[in-house]
Amino acid sequence: MKQEPSRILVVDDENFYIDVLVNLLQEENYRVSVAKDGVTALKRAWGDAPPDLVLLDIMMPEMDGYEVCRKLKTDPRSADVPVIFLTVKSEVDDEVRGFELGAVDYIAKPMSPPIVKSRVKNHLLLAKARKILENQAKMLELEVRQRTREIDRTQDVAIYCLASLAETRDNETGNHIRRTQHYVRTLSEYLVDHPVFRDYLSHDMIELLFKSAPLHDIGKVGVPDKILLKPGKLDPDEWEIMKKHAQFGCDAIIRAENELGSTSFLRVAREITLTHHEKWDGSGYPYGLKGNKIPVSGRLMAIADVYDALISKRVYKEAFSHEVAVNLILKQKGRHFDPDIVDAFAVLQGAFKNIAEKFKD
Repeated sequence: MKQEPSRILVVDDENFYIDVLVNLLQEENYRVSVAKDGVTALKRAWGDAPPDLVLLDIMMPEMDGYEVCRKLKTDPRSADVPVIFLTVKSEVDDEVRGFELGAVDYIAKPMSPPIVKSRVKNHLLLAKARKILENQAKMLELEVRQRTREIDRTQDVAIYCLASLAETRDNETGNHIRRTQHYVRTLSEYLVDHPVFRDYLSHDMIELLFKSAPLHDIGKVGVPDKILLKPGKLDPDEWEIMKKHAQFGCDAIIRAENELGSTSFLRVAREITLTHHEKWDGSGYPYGLKGNKIPVSGRLMAIADVYDALISKRVYKEAFSHEVAVNLILKQKGRHFDPDIVDAFAVLQGAFKNIAEKFKD
């Protein structure tokens, strides 16, 4: 495929220099356009056929070369076009000013034809190389984004499958997983500016909570069916075994971390799995943590899990109405649940109901 010749814009108010430059550049098969003042130069540069390089005289009436260069470099349409100043000036301060404005080089008048040809050629090659590198960087960034999305999707599928296996053993459905993770996200987004939670609930943390929430009950795979599926009330010994599911889940994640290395996702998942049955007043399990000793992730998951358990049918109970579930949770403010999170739940109860309807069994 034949390559298009480079386009050069010559900006000078003196016909003599314009003629010299046009003849020189046409010898090299460049496409040359001309402007004799700054206003025309800007129109040419921002037109339908923008230049690949600008040769710009400094001493021009009305708008000098410095101002033209400044406008070119501050406009996205021409910011990347290399500018070479043409000048009879040779003061260092003048050159510094030009470079500060974004010029790439100076050619002194009277001009040496070999120097003009050489510098134009070199700066065109540099500009072309820069564009190639920029395009390669954009392609690489796009590829990285695509692969990151694939990894995220794979991780999400793995999490969902693992969590679904645990819920299936408990006669629950995958929709319990979806509902609870959306409850957690809804609470987190509401509390993001709360003085108690703002330092914890960053955007990234909310996403980690959303992704980790489905793993809260994976430890149930370690509980015997005769206990897990028992239709009646558990006796004290059975209840002690049931309570171990929080530790079972935590231990499974710790083994994965020891074998494969930890990540922020696994750390949050471990917290949620271990602490979502702890209670604000210290009467929960497995460690009887109290108040702020319970990680925020566990406190958020506690309300999400209990609300969904209340409105869902289980082998040991019928489903409660949304209104009954809300009242039961509100009564546990400061006892089972963090008071600030209960206050948020009270405001968001309509959103909880909508989530339950959207992902109903």
